Amino acid sequence: MQTSLEDKYAHQIIPFAWPKGYSSDGVHAGLREDRNDMGWIFSEVPAQAAGTYTTNQFQAAPTKLTKNTINQDHKLQAVIMNSANANSCTGKQGDEDALTSQKLVADKLNIDANLVGVASTGIIGEMLPMDIIKKGISELKLTDNKEVTTAILTTDKHAKTISVQLDIDGTPVTISGFCKGSGMIHPKMATMLGFVVTDAKVQDGLLQEMLSKEVDTTFNQITVDGDTSTNDMVVTMANGLANNAEITKSSSDYSNFVEAFHAVLAELAKDIASDGEGATKLVEVNVKNAANHDDAQKVSKAIVGSNLVKSAIFGEDPNWGRIVAAIGQTDAKVDIDHTSIWLNKLPLVENSHGAGFDEAEMKNALSSNKITILVDLNSGSSEGQAWGCDLTYNYVRINASYSS
Repeated sequence: MQTSLEDKYAHQIIPFAWPKGYSSDGVHAGLREDRNDMGWIFSEVPAQAAGTYTTNQFQAAPTKLTKNTINQDHKLQAVIMNSANANSCTGKQGDEDALTSQKLVADKLNIDANLVGVASTGIIGEMLPMDIIKKGISELKLTDNKEVTTAILTTDKHAKTISVQLDIDGTPVTISGFCKGSGMIHPKMATMLGFVVTDAKVQDGLLQEMLSKEVDTTFNQITVDGDTSTNDMVVTMANGLANNAEITKSSSDYSNFVEAFHAVLAELAKDIASDGEGATKLVEVNVKNAANHDDAQKVSKAIVGSNLVKSAIFGEDPNWGRIVAAIGQTDAKVDIDHTSIWLNKLPLVENSHGAGFDEAEMKNALSSNKITILVDLNSGSSEGQAWGCDLTYNYVRINASYSS
């Protein structure tokens, strides 16, 4: 199966830090009562840029604007972000407000507006209080602090960050990422914002291909509650200031860079899943011996997305029938007589029958704050992976009063 970040040999985790040429800030502008609610990140030079975006039909104004901006020439130099207000379902005025935010940042930084991305998250359907947005932009500075990572949080319990470093042809390169996401998580994409920046020099056009592929096996393989939002995006920037030999598909270090890039996205995705609203357990599902990669991916995500499976894990109930039912609801090829399942390495199902496990031992395994389910479909040789969390009473409490 895919390995964890710590198992990767080509790169190492370092304390969270911006790569060369990046700065940021976060401030309390007044969108929230008592915490940071606006921030930005800036590159000294225009950077190669790529993005992936929500597939929700009600795509928010800032999401549409950033997508259109990146699609022009695949470059960004700054991204302005706010929490508390999604600027979604706000009509023409919402579009104008996103454009105003973009221009205000461009004017302050003395750069072209087409180099500024805009990201918002929060309540849907309320107009942006532009007086507060203007105030926040005026207060932002170019610093090396990490306050932008807290400025985008909504119901998240903590900031989600990761940095790794690797050598490209003998030159140290850093990849750093941060994100937010806790509820409305069922990406292709969901209420999550993700930003990954690097000082690596990457061939024109390659970054988008890389991001799209790696998002499919990371952020698009997490689910908290099955709901997709209107604002979600993952944006990545590569400014080239590490001065490494340009990364191309034929580079000797290409696979190492992709591996490190994937690891950053995977760790952020898992952090979102484990921080799901009200969650007490991270759930990882690994599928092996599937007929093809798509089958492996859909089965793994069906299991982490099943409310019955999620509820059973919260209740620490080894009801394996719920896992089997989730598998069977997909159209994946399954050997229905020879499917096996393990939970935290303990046999749960063997050849589609209960494994006769020790109840006390299984109950103890289910008390862990990370539950790993391994499924053998016995139908091929492909693998897949997905992450989610348990479904708790607290999830209902949080979402019953979200807008109040």
